[in-house]
Amino acid sequence: MAKILVVDDSPTEIHVLQVMLEKNGHEVVVASSGEDGIMTAKDAQPDLVLMDVVMPGMNGFQATRQLTKQKETASIPVIIVTTKDQETDKVWAMRQGAKDYIVKPVQEKALIERVNNALAG
Repeated sequence: MAKILVVDDSPTEIHVLQVMLEKNGHEVVVASSGEDGIMTAKDAQPDLVLMDVVMPGMNGFQATRQLTKQKETASIPVIIVTTKDQETDKVWAMRQGAKDYIVKPVQEKALIERVNNALAG
């Protein structure tokens, strides 16, 4: 079981991801903005972060870059989970330090597979 931080400004998306993750034995911590996500990651030290991109204030790309650059959170893998499905978005996400990229709507089997891969290192 891993502790997974879900960062998304949509309560519906958080609920959907939380149900999938908890059903598969993971503990879920949530944050509703990029700024909250960074603070929560520092406090909770999750094993993995699922990061939305389109959020008010700091977007998911900016939050991912900060998480992967700060020493207290640099070892936490980040998976981008977004509706943005352009190849340029995927390339940009990886440049910010993301380990993987999933396009919404998320399929449970694919999500758990990607989460397990990221946790395995």
